[in-house]
Amino acid sequence: MEALIQALLLGIVQGLTEFLPVSSSGHLELGKALLGYDAEAAESLLFTVVVHAATALSTVVVFRKDIGKILTGLVRRDADDLQFAGKIILSMVPAAIVGLVFLEQLEALFNGQIAFVGAMLLLTGVLLLWANTAKKTHKNVGYSDAALVGIAQAIAILPGISRSGATIATAVLLGIDREKAARFSFLMVVPLILGKMLVDTKSLVEMGSSGNSGALIPLLIGFVAAFFTGLWACQAMISFVKKAKLSGFAIYCFAVGLLALGTALF
Repeated sequence: MEALIQALLLGIVQGLTEFLPVSSSGHLELGKALLGYDAEAAESLLFTVVVHAATALSTVVVFRKDIGKILTGLVRRDADDLQFAGKIILSMVPAAIVGLVFLEQLEALFNGQIAFVGAMLLLTGVLLLWANTAKKTHKNVGYSDAALVGIAQAIAILPGISRSGATIATAVLLGIDREKAARFSFLMVVPLILGKMLVDTKSLVEMGSSGNSGALIPLLIGFVAAFFTGLWACQAMISFVKKAKLSGFAIYCFAVGLLALGTALF
């Protein structure tokens, strides 16, 4: 029962924090530490991937019309949709390279590194405060913008750096319209997470076939919790970005970051 409650709470944490710029991966690691989640590193990373897949699915649901338009445009070879798809693909490249080349090092960071998470949350807070000062935000996403936002997404693989915060803040600082920055940020991560989910499907199958099917139930509970909370958080974040309300999230990141550092060091 304890494992099921942990999965439910961690799923809710993931759903709420994936889209809000406060670092879902960082909060997951902090949540695991506070709840006494003591799974092996590989199993812990697997849970993280599953709940991220849930929020990717919630993104697909929220942006189903945008995604449908892009797919239809690709079939019809519409120039604008082809260009947008190209920018999405370009933005994925840095994170894909980092994820493949530094997989083992990243796995080690997703295993209770509370001090590191705290430091990265402070960095996220600084970035959000900086982005909150941006005034000229009116242009569309260009190819160079997509590449730079993609680099920000690659850096945000580190637990404690908010992916949505880093990508949206980078886009806003580049002068991109705030709502378009949020939409691009949320759409660009879907292919990466779904691709990662396909890679880890083999691990899920092995868990079930080896008689450890009970471990699948917490994964399912975490997935469902993250999906439904993610639906709300995704739409809420678009509203926050349009209104330039990022300073509150920065203050929150500073508070949680300092708390994490204090807990780890003292």
